[in-house]
Amino acid sequence: MPETLSDDRPIRVADRFRLDGKRVLVTGAGRGLGAACSEALAEAGAHVILMSRSAGPLEALAAKIAANGVSGRAEPIVQDVTDVEATMARIKELGPLDGLLNNAGSNIPEPFQDVSIAHFDQLFGLNVRSCFFVAQAVAQGMIAGGVKGAIVNMSSQMGHVGAPNRSVYCASKHAIEGLTKAMAWDLGPHGIRVNAVGPTFVETPLTRPFFENPNFKADTLGRLATGELGQLEDVAAAVVYLLSPASGSVTGSGVKVDGGWTAR
Repeated sequence: MPETLSDDRPIRVADRFRLDGKRVLVTGAGRGLGAACSEALAEAGAHVILMSRSAGPLEALAAKIAANGVSGRAEPIVQDVTDVEATMARIKELGPLDGLLNNAGSNIPEPFQDVSIAHFDQLFGLNVRSCFFVAQAVAQGMIAGGVKGAIVNMSSQMGHVGAPNRSVYCASKHAIEGLTKAMAWDLGPHGIRVNAVGPTFVETPLTRPFFENPNFKADTLGRLATGELGQLEDVAAAVVYLLSPASGSVTGSGVKVDGGWTAR
């Protein structure tokens, strides 16, 4: 028999994209991709827990979500995820969550031969170490609470290819793709799905300085089948899909929102 709602109406495909009543943590939520995804999750009905290290952007985003009149709501929490022990303790205090968008990350573009130990440790500390232990803390809470939840790790098209001046970033995002696959197998028996989203370049505070270089911008657009930069909403839609029941049989996957970059 088809799945039904409480009033015996069959669940439509569109209903499966809803997250009403679900509690979802978003790291790096204050700006860029994190903010756009948080808004989309709230639009889908989720109670979004906004986490980043700066209070101002979080409070502004929470106010914006409240003013939009969506069915979901936002709760800001100031926390630097690179402080792994404190972050894990904070997540434990939240109780079992239904979903996680592991979004906090950064990049320092420079040639491989010039990468310092400090820059390597900084990027791996944020992009990999904090991602790993945030996910672990959320997964532990889900298992303890018997929650069949979903986790999305924010990867990149650079988790599938190489690129000049991005050796550390590529290495960190390839690590996220492998981590996602392994997590899916460890957490699958508990009913927890794990996937990654790999965006192409979209204009955010992190990427905007890159596009001030006309050669970089022309090269980037030439690698996209559409010839157009990705939009924040494109990535946000993929995240909502992967955190919602609509993707119920999807786990261990890397969903590329890359404009065809890696297809060539």
